[in-house]
Amino acid sequence: MTSSQRETERKYEAPSADDTSWLPDLAGVAAIESVVEQGIDELDAVYFDTQDLRLAGASATLRRRTGGVDAGWHLKLPLSGDSREEVRAPLSDTLPDTLSDLALSRTRGAELTPVVRIRSTRDTRGLVDGDGTVLAELTVDRVRAESLRGLTTLAVWTEMEVELAQDTDPSLLDAVDKTLHKKGIDRAGSPSKLARALEETGVGAPRLPDDRVETVVPGSAGDEVLRYLDEQVNALVSLDPAVRRDLPDSVHKMRVTCRRLRSTLRSYRSVLDREVTDPIRDDLKWLGGELGAERDQEVLMERLASRIGAAPRELVLGPVAAHLQAWNVANTSAARQRTLDALRTSRYLALLNALAALTEHPPLRRKAARKPEKVLVKAILKEYERLAGRVTHALELSPGTERDTALHEARKAAKKTRYATEPARAALGKPAKRLGKRVKAVQKVLGDHQDSVVARDALRGLAVTAHTAGEAGFTWGLLYGQEQAVAAERERELPAAWADASKPGLRKALGH
Repeated sequence: MTSSQRETERKYEAPSADDTSWLPDLAGVAAIESVVEQGIDELDAVYFDTQDLRLAGASATLRRRTGGVDAGWHLKLPLSGDSREEVRAPLSDTLPDTLSDLALSRTRGAELTPVVRIRSTRDTRGLVDGDGTVLAELTVDRVRAESLRGLTTLAVWTEMEVELAQDTDPSLLDAVDKTLHKKGIDRAGSPSKLARALEETGVGAPRLPDDRVETVVPGSAGDEVLRYLDEQVNALVSLDPAVRRDLPDSVHKMRVTCRRLRSTLRSYRSVLDREVTDPIRDDLKWLGGELGAERDQEVLMERLASRIGAAPRELVLGPVAAHLQAWNVANTSAARQRTLDALRTSRYLALLNALAALTEHPPLRRKAARKPEKVLVKAILKEYERLAGRVTHALELSPGTERDTALHEARKAAKKTRYATEPARAALGKPAKRLGKRVKAVQKVLGDHQDSVVARDALRGLAVTAHTAGEAGFTWGLLYGQEQAVAAERERELPAAWADASKPGLRKALGH
């Protein structure tokens, strides 16, 4: 069993742990009324990482710590700014599988072994407001670090940390920081105890993405595409623990990230060798499909529940809400298990390794070294032409199943065109962003239409189930009719949305 909390903190250099006369009195800073001594703890932590320090390279840490009020296993994952998420598991002799799984997207299956041992004598003070609420804790640590990889170097230093309580306004950190700076107390040079311990005990620093051995021409087409790919790969890696823990919207975000990566590798084949990227695209398509079952069920349930909730009570005949809930539970459970099973496969692990290799050793083609304007514009326009052909074809068809299928294909083409504009925004600026925005509007119309198609199929199934059970099918039929009306309305909206997205000036502004 695990628990988690967000921690927001800043670290500072400290001249001494034995004599803290250098520490300024923070009473009166912002909402702090008093500083209260909370005692001294002896903390003993062993940090784990892969042989090549993949966790540290991803700004994550995994430790087993004894002493203090939170003894146990701690996995810290980076968030924005001064914050990290700390996932905790009870103290045990072996690494809990739950934390190993949550670290998998960063370790990529490599063995986790002890790296350094860090022992700290921690002197803690509470920063308290007028109501006696602890706003933050200030700790002074006397740190002793030693390598666990056959080296004998011992590193010793003192540092100070200010960590906010869970509900404290983050602006308190700025106020405290300003006071400390005036007293000559500077921010720590290392982002964490582990980073400093790795360096000072001789273990070494992790290899970072910027350490690529390949030469990527700055400002080139390859540079722009790789920068975007880095962002998306990092997003996928960061979302993995959230998906495993079933955090809100995480499956949706991970699925969209898969689509963005797939589309980029497809659109920019002139930049990256497709012999390397096509197998990655296949695996991304597979992963997106496995995630899709859970996400599609979530979207469908929200849509149908909203329809039932908005219907007049006199038109809801029979145990409609109960049947919908039972249907959702059955489908959600299967879809959830499908997601978790996918994240445990060797194919997923191979995909993570392939994405890491793609960004660290990019298979650049000759055009990657060229200026981005021409290369990126050509790729965007190629996707646009496919989109134009599919929209035109769909609009020529009569309403019905064939047209529904054609509109769905147009929707997928709209996504690819929109995603093709995203790596180009830094180089092409507002024209790429503007085209992407107009295409997104088309995608939205087509997306709601497709959601209606899927909803109608589900409603028909629910109506059949109700009929088989001898129950009234009236409400399911009513909802089916509403979805038909929604689809017809979206089909009427499409020509205007497409007219806005297909204006020649949008493409001309790209430099075409």
